[in-house]
Amino acid sequence: MHRATLRILLTIAMYVGVALFLLPYFSGRLSTGLLLLILGGSIAIISGLLRCYLTDGECGDRTIHKFIP
Repeated sequence: MHRATLRILLTIAMYVGVALFLLPYFSGRLSTGLLLLILGGSIAIISGLLRCYLTDGECGDRTIHKFIP
């Protein structure tokens, strides 16, 4: 599997995890949605970390450029 394909699939999994995490808030059932909160958060975090470490490691290489006039 190519890195670009893997990156796209992990990005989709990350967004699915965030959607699962937010679903109990939008449905209004927070007490029954505890499993969705845990499952969605876990999917989002794991796929986000895998996306960073398996595909070029671009996530930690960002630098902040300060422009001083």
